[in-house]
Amino acid sequence: MFSAMLLTISVVALSQFAAYYWRALVMGVAAQPVSERVLEAAQISDGELTAQHFPVFAELHDLTPDLRSGPHGLGFVRYYYHAVNLFGKVAGRFSQSVAAWTERERILCARYAAVQIDRRLQANLALAASIRSC
Repeated sequence: MFSAMLLTISVVALSQFAAYYWRALVMGVAAQPVSERVLEAAQISDGELTAQHFPVFAELHDLTPDLRSGPHGLGFVRYYYHAVNLFGKVAGRFSQSVAAWTERERILCARYAAVQIDRRLQANLALAASIRSC
């Protein structure tokens, strides 16, 4: 009995640590500046990202070729965005603080997608420049 309880507590603690670590990585990427060419491609004229821009950035991300090897996609951020969006629609009606939190999280996802697009474009330009120099 004691070993089962200890295993359960360990699994919960490890899962919580993994979730916090993943969110810290997403926040670190999203904190980087978004270039003007990405905002221009998404047709954002005022430079202010909102939560409604995530689907546009996700579509642009799918259209941008990734010439590097390995996983460099949006991955779990898409699922996180949709889960937070659904949670915000359901629970946001009852609490303004929940609605504000879900809006901040959705903006975080949009910024993450915009930075990932910018990273892809920079990597593709660097690869094209190195090919031309050969």
